[in-house]
Amino acid sequence: MMPISQPIQNQPIQKSIFRPLSMTLLASLLTATPLLIAQKASHHQTAEQEPAGSVLVQKVREGTKKYVDVNEATAAGYGPFLGCVAGTDHGAMGIHYVNGTALKNLTLDPAQPQALIYEPFEGKLRLVGVEFIIDSASWQAAAGDPNAPPPVLDGHVFNFVAAPNRFNINSFYELHVWAWRENPQGAFVDWNNHVTCSAE
Repeated sequence: MMPISQPIQNQPIQKSIFRPLSMTLLASLLTATPLLIAQKASHHQTAEQEPAGSVLVQKVREGTKKYVDVNEATAAGYGPFLGCVAGTDHGAMGIHYVNGTALKNLTLDPAQPQALIYEPFEGKLRLVGVEFIIDSASWQAAAGDPNAPPPVLDGHVFNFVAAPNRFNINSFYELHVWAWRENPQGAFVDWNNHVTCSAE
């Protein structure tokens, strides 16, 4: 069933949340290619575009279904960060709503991702996926091992983004889960060709 669209919220993210975001989320949005605003393209979600199969996808879908309503997301401490993120040659991510408290939490919970991802559509927002974000230095410190293996959530290994990088920020781990929109490249690939920023 297609998620219910919700009005776009213009509430700015709080300053207390913005600082940790600038060190983690910004890099996660640039792990594969430079970011550009997507050019206009028609987009219609169909039943076939909804994800299925993966146990983790289903867990995330079940745990985040309350956030189909973006107002529930903001009430839970999530706030918009940056605009709609699209790839240079294909696909997009959407608008990230990030929870500053969750960014500091090293416990991995399918129902509590660090970021929710929404697609703008006809003046509203539709939930399409989530992103889990873990600061690598914090992860290694907690493990007491600078060579600690990356985080793993339900058998899915996080991607490592090393420093230095183009933004001169600390290294981190990230994992996208497209629980609310099928990704033809795979449910855990960063860019999704079934997501667009053309309606922003």
